[in-house]
Amino acid sequence: MSATIKKAQRLRADIIKLLYYKKKSSLTDLSKRTKKSLPLITSTVNALIEDGLIIEQGLAPSTGGRRPLNFLLNPDYKRYIIAVAMDQLTSQLTIYDLSNHQVLPTQVIDLDMTESKSADTLIAFIDDCIKKSTIDKENLLGIGIGMPGFVNAEKGMNYSFMQVENDISLQDYLAKKLSLPVYIDNDSSLIALAELNFGEARNLKDVLVVNIGWGTGLGMIINGKLYRGSSGYAGEFSHIPLSNSNALCSCGKRGCLEVETSLLVMVQKAEAAVKNGEETSLKTLFNDKSKSLVDHFLNAVVKQDPVAISILADAAFQIGKGLATLIHIMNPERIVLSGRGAKAGKMLLPPIQQAINEFCIPRVAEQTEIKCSSLSDQAELLAAASLMVENSLFE
Repeated sequence: MSATIKKAQRLRADIIKLLYYKKKSSLTDLSKRTKKSLPLITSTVNALIEDGLIIEQGLAPSTGGRRPLNFLLNPDYKRYIIAVAMDQLTSQLTIYDLSNHQVLPTQVIDLDMTESKSADTLIAFIDDCIKKSTIDKENLLGIGIGMPGFVNAEKGMNYSFMQVENDISLQDYLAKKLSLPVYIDNDSSLIALAELNFGEARNLKDVLVVNIGWGTGLGMIINGKLYRGSSGYAGEFSHIPLSNSNALCSCGKRGCLEVETSLLVMVQKAEAAVKNGEETSLKTLFNDKSKSLVDHFLNAVVKQDPVAISILADAAFQIGKGLATLIHIMNPERIVLSGRGAKAGKMLLPPIQQAINEFCIPRVAEQTEIKCSSLSDQAELLAAASLMVENSLFE
């Protein structure tokens, strides 16, 4: 393939990405953002219209003179993306079109990532969901997967979970078995990207995104971009040694923040409260096996169950204590509370703010706004889908 053709394909892909994230743009806006000439953008957009990927969508606001046309991705274009969001015990899957509309309702499976055959269980789950969707495989762009652990996105490796054959990466193993392109990334990094592109970090430069899930992860947006560190493992917030507990963390160390702040620990404390006979709606909720214990716990928090709120408040205070340290180091303009635990919403804010007030220098703390994600548990699925957008040439 010639260099000219490669450049043309890359420009097509860049325009599609911009419209995917920004929803609609004028030719002038696309020219500025891609730093390409207006005639080149015009001819490329016209080609994309002929191919059915882009359609015209009304007039953009006037900046003086004739109002320009807006363009957006064609919602009827028959290309779809499988998005998978994994935590250590549960995985979710949905299928989006290029307008991020779900064409398959979110599917859930109990999947323990520590089990030896967990990769094959995931493959079977994805295959079943494809069949359920009735979408032709030729119309699937591929699969984006967010997962916990030490994930090297460039190599497609997860060094913590789902070990496969020694001579192949997890990403390549999944792609080979599923006969589709597959891209994997760390869940907290993906959630930060979701907030940057679709949520509370949009148009901001320096943001910390806390992933409250089975662990307690962190994604760092620095100067408007995800910061991964020298080897891709930046953001291991949950292993800051701030815990007063002597409990052993999953990493093998003691004193990690995670042993007091993860949803797994909160659920364990809730189960202990029920066992000890405390008066709580959790006793009834936990008997309902149609939902996970985490969902029941978060629902109890939202409904202001005193026991659930007390457990959440203790964990959130510890998260706030850790964030106070990061505020001193990073001086972010905003901290976003995201991931599955963000469903607790405003209940998270008072104990976190209390800890920041107690442990942070006021002049530094007052520069940082704390917000709950509006994406909640959809954040990782949206960002998993964007993995495919970022890596597809849309040929």
